[in-house]
Amino acid sequence: MLLLMLSAQSCADDDTDLAQIKLPPGFAIEVYAEVPKARSLAIGENGTVFVSNRGGDSVYAVVPVDGGDPEVLELLTGLETPNGVAFHEGDLYVAEISRILRYANVESRLHDMPDAEILDVRLPSERRHGRRYIGFGPDGKLYVAIGAPCNICDREGYARIVRMNADGSDMQPYATGVRNSVGFTWHPQTGELWFTDNGRDMLGDDLPPDELNHAPQAGLHFGYPYCHGADLSDAEYGEGRNCNDYIAPAQKLGPHVASLGIRFYTGSTFPAEYHGQIFIAEHGSWNRSEKIGYRVTLVRLKDGVPIGYEVFAEGWLQGQSVSGRPVDLAVLADGSMLVSDDHAGRIYRIYYEE
Repeated sequence: MLLLMLSAQSCADDDTDLAQIKLPPGFAIEVYAEVPKARSLAIGENGTVFVSNRGGDSVYAVVPVDGGDPEVLELLTGLETPNGVAFHEGDLYVAEISRILRYANVESRLHDMPDAEILDVRLPSERRHGRRYIGFGPDGKLYVAIGAPCNICDREGYARIVRMNADGSDMQPYATGVRNSVGFTWHPQTGELWFTDNGRDMLGDDLPPDELNHAPQAGLHFGYPYCHGADLSDAEYGEGRNCNDYIAPAQKLGPHVASLGIRFYTGSTFPAEYHGQIFIAEHGSWNRSEKIGYRVTLVRLKDGVPIGYEVFAEGWLQGQSVSGRPVDLAVLADGSMLVSDDHAGRIYRIYYEE
């Protein structure tokens, strides 16, 4: 079903809040498409951008049009919290809370979607931190985040990232001690997993930090619920535990910024200093006395190790007033970067124009 055709530039001109977005010199931002409650992003082989809709029940496609503005199609409706989307070998994967659906040869069927195949995999049904994030690694495996069903607890089978075959078979834990990851990606050269993790709540405004983590191999434990941010022992679960026994964050992020989508910049049109660096969408705090986040940040790497954490795009938070909440990131073939926003219902395009 065709929902709308949007002129990205005209929307950018009509919405004065975009003028408040601050970017490094030479960068510009526009509205690429308007998609209700736009959440996770996945890009198909033909440049179709698949967009989930966590707060609703739909999945959308933003389809490039030669010489024109992209079309927005509502592909699927009636789903249960479809948060995760992934594209693999021509097929679209959609993660609901307790199941994963596969739609075969999707880019050739955008106006006539095939029936879903339900993968034979059992996922928890708890709704708290149950909005699944998914992605395919360079090993061809499907990775799925299974968040803790609480603020702080110790329950078997949760707080982890698992991986499985593309058909859902042979599900195995890959990383544990992960409270709630809503974004992961792989280094474009090494193929190693990097992911964000949201720290626990109710320890005050400034503790603990969110985390950027690096998992070069399976079987690593990242501390939750015993330790947070490398060296903060949990008052309830940390007794008798040594934080040095767990993998410390590769980079501590802001406290309660709700770090979600993460991408290495793999394009060629940003200046060289951004190539191979990590961008993170920070959705923004919900229980902090003064809001923080609502921005896109940059983690600079040298020899595969973080050496800096800085703001790349900000302005969706003005004082304590919020106009947007970045969720996920994707790099288009032209080297520009997409940012989804489930508060404003938009996908932005950030590009370098010098």
